[in-house]
Amino acid sequence: MSSITILNVRIDSVTYDDAMACIETFLHDGGFHQVATVNPEFVVIAQKNAEFMRVLNTTALNVADGVGLLWAARRMGQPFRERIAGQELVERIATLAAARGERVFLLGAREGIAERAAAELVRRHPGLIIAGCFAGSPACEEDQGILERINESNARILFVAYGPPKQELWIVRNAPRLSVSLAMGVGGTFDTLAGIVPRAPRWMQRAGFEWTYRLLREPRRFKRQLSIPYFMWLVVKSTRQSGD
Repeated sequence: MSSITILNVRIDSVTYDDAMACIETFLHDGGFHQVATVNPEFVVIAQKNAEFMRVLNTTALNVADGVGLLWAARRMGQPFRERIAGQELVERIATLAAARGERVFLLGAREGIAERAAAELVRRHPGLIIAGCFAGSPACEEDQGILERINESNARILFVAYGPPKQELWIVRNAPRLSVSLAMGVGGTFDTLAGIVPRAPRWMQRAGFEWTYRLLREPRRFKRQLSIPYFMWLVVKSTRQSGD
């Protein structure tokens, strides 16, 4: 599996089919595997958060989620094979889980949101087994109680919606005590599934402008979206230095 390093963050160059083949192997082999859906915000955060950088470079699978990464890779002369949208990956994992009878646990988001997201996933993927839902908190003092819930549920797949970098750091901190085979941070996916935040029209998703739609719907995200032009500036600066 080839990978591309952007601003010192490893991102795997895979298609949806490649990613799902990896995930199916993870579930078949057992053990613990962490998957990250990397976007420009992740890369920007990692520039100032050494632990987050370390985690992203040691996960079992990092996929490129965001047109900014595709642009950066093309600029570097190493284009990604496909963009892997986080929510679409969740849907495909749910399809696989329903077919295999794998139990899924939803952790994070605001109170009651995970339950609504779970109901929607079951509606879309008949036969999907939701082992449990819990809002919880990424605070260390809550780890033990959350771990007990997850492990007692016999879930094999864990989706964590605390947002980056909290969700990825929570997963790696608790990995030694988690009984799941696959854990993935999913950001705001539960909110979208629950209908709290509608997804962009299909044409905007295909064109890579879903972030623009989210910004128009939620102006409070403006500060977060500043990470995109900052990311682009960092990439331009880095590639110019490399050219020198």
